[in-house]
Amino acid sequence: MKNYNAFIFDFDLTLANSTKGIFICYKKCLEHFGYRIPNNDEIFKTIGHTIRDSIGLLIGKKPDNVDEMHKYYVSLADEYMVKNTEFYPNVIAVLQVLKQAGKKVGIVSTKFRYRIMQSFEKEGSYPVDEIVGGEDVKSHKPDPEGLLLMIDKMKVSKEETLYVGDSYIDAETAQNAGVDFAGVLTGSTTQEVFSKYSHIAIKNSILELITSLND
Repeated sequence: MKNYNAFIFDFDLTLANSTKGIFICYKKCLEHFGYRIPNNDEIFKTIGHTIRDSIGLLIGKKPDNVDEMHKYYVSLADEYMVKNTEFYPNVIAVLQVLKQAGKKVGIVSTKFRYRIMQSFEKEGSYPVDEIVGGEDVKSHKPDPEGLLLMIDKMKVSKEETLYVGDSYIDAETAQNAGVDFAGVLTGSTTQEVFSKYSHIAIKNSILELITSLND
């Protein structure tokens, strides 16, 4: 695994498929406030942005009541998100292997920390050292605040850290933090787009990525 001692992951569409819950919540939220209900493809393209930014993207502008809409979305997510989120095949096993190898494992996401923890609890496994969620930072990705906070929590150097994500936003975050990046093609960002950013690998899945680092 080269010299990486810390593996930090995005969550949505990197470790887990949460699209069903996200689709439900945005559709119900926008319908509740009288806006056009977006289709799945429109919502899928916003995953990786904050809830407020995604609302703005889906409506075409950031509404004046975006804070109220954000609060309503979170209440919907409390009901629908975890039960409609599934880890990708082999992800839990890969994280367990990294931990067993003595590597530090973290998650940096715009998703709330408690909701990520609930998803692991549902699986009955928690192979993670630290989670930095959306409630833990003032500035969200691609601002590097969350990633730098994680590096500090783990007490590792940037040189021994790899950040893994499914979005160009994650690639920009790694670039802004000055750490290596690897992309997985489980989100809406294509290999062509990823190739424009500095990266050590672009793979189809977490399993394929970690396996390639062992070669």
